[in-house]
Amino acid sequence: MSWIDTHCHLDAPEFDTDRDAVVQRARDAGVSQIVLPAVAVFDFDSVRSLAHGHRFAYALGIHPLCVDDAKEVDLATLRTALQINHGDPRLVAVGEIGLDHFVPGLDRAKQERFYAVQLELALEFELPVIVHVRRSADTLLKHLRRTPVRGIAHAFNGSEQQAQIFIGLGFKLGFGGAMTFDRALQIRRLAESVPDDAIVLETDAPDIPPHWLYRTAEQRAAGQRARNEPAELPRIAQTLAALRGWTAEHTARICAANAHAALPRLARLTALAD
Repeated sequence: MSWIDTHCHLDAPEFDTDRDAVVQRARDAGVSQIVLPAVAVFDFDSVRSLAHGHRFAYALGIHPLCVDDAKEVDLATLRTALQINHGDPRLVAVGEIGLDHFVPGLDRAKQERFYAVQLELALEFELPVIVHVRRSADTLLKHLRRTPVRGIAHAFNGSEQQAQIFIGLGFKLGFGGAMTFDRALQIRRLAESVPDDAIVLETDAPDIPPHWLYRTAEQRAAGQRARNEPAELPRIAQTLAALRGWTAEHTARICAANAHAALPRLARLTALAD
């Protein structure tokens, strides 16, 4: 049984002390492929290097939470990077891009401008996108209706209606650690009810830890932060399997097929590995 983590920030500093061990634990758990999305120009080289070093996949883009600190020239840098690496089979998407309307004080107009340009770059280089959707689904969808790209709506937590629109536009919805919390009623309802071919699995490691890694309020107050990692994916998948009445084997097979459909180059990487 083989699992695909469609979203993991393996280059994050939280993994600096034991990154190789994290990868080995993931492989031991049956995670055969991981997609490493960039967040800004400073980590373009690191995600590419890690993907090649560990036989994973990567995406290049500017994250909405990094847009405030980004310069206009960074969009040109991204275009150059996509052009240079376009022939690299491990480059599978433009990402992580999108909009974040949850964090206060961010420049929404600049976010939207960067997002629109990055969608156009994805169209230009014929790549899917990995989009960050946090309280911003309607605005994201407005642009997606104008720019016909497909991909993955990462860590989806929007409404059922928004989910159906994303799916209608050719997107898969990413489900991860948030789904494991009993109180995440909307996410769990979506995980249970959306079409079989709309679901992909992800960890967003080191972020969005599942409930068994979550710190207590006292631990969080003391500055202790739970660290998620890709080896948790099969256990996260158990929640999806339980919600949908699937076996683990069926869950792995369906979600892998959906990941390949969302990111076609990922399918070719799997075929090469086989």
